[in-house]
Amino acid sequence: MNLRDRINQDVKDAMKAKDNKRRDALRLLTSAFKQIEVDERRELNDDDIIKIIQSQVKRRDDAASQYKEAGREDLMQKELDEIAYYKEYLPAQLSDEELSLALQEIITKVGAATVKDIGKVMGAASKELSGKADGKRINECAKALLS
Repeated sequence: MNLRDRINQDVKDAMKAKDNKRRDALRLLTSAFKQIEVDERRELNDDDIIKIIQSQVKRRDDAASQYKEAGREDLMQKELDEIAYYKEYLPAQLSDEELSLALQEIITKVGAATVKDIGKVMGAASKELSGKADGKRINECAKALLS
């Protein structure tokens, strides 16, 4: 079962269980898939779906932080709930130690020595660690290792 079929099945399961929050969150996700398929006129594979889910998680995270600043705890919680639903479909994230070890290998591979070489490291790291770590975390860890 591919990722999209799994999400569609979970929408049906949420409908049967009358879990409206989960159903609505997953429907938003499937509509994002359909929008891209219509706009770009192509079929999405699992990698494309993971990228869409990651972008949706980032949007929800940004919105949650803005709601928190505005004092809207109810809306912030809704966004955080949606993030939790979406993260079920993402690959497991690397721990800080695993990320550090992977970045050390990449730094050695590309021959980076200073923070000025961060572009080389980020280019290789974003390809190798795609889906396993957030770009912001990769950048922060790489800068710490190169300092």
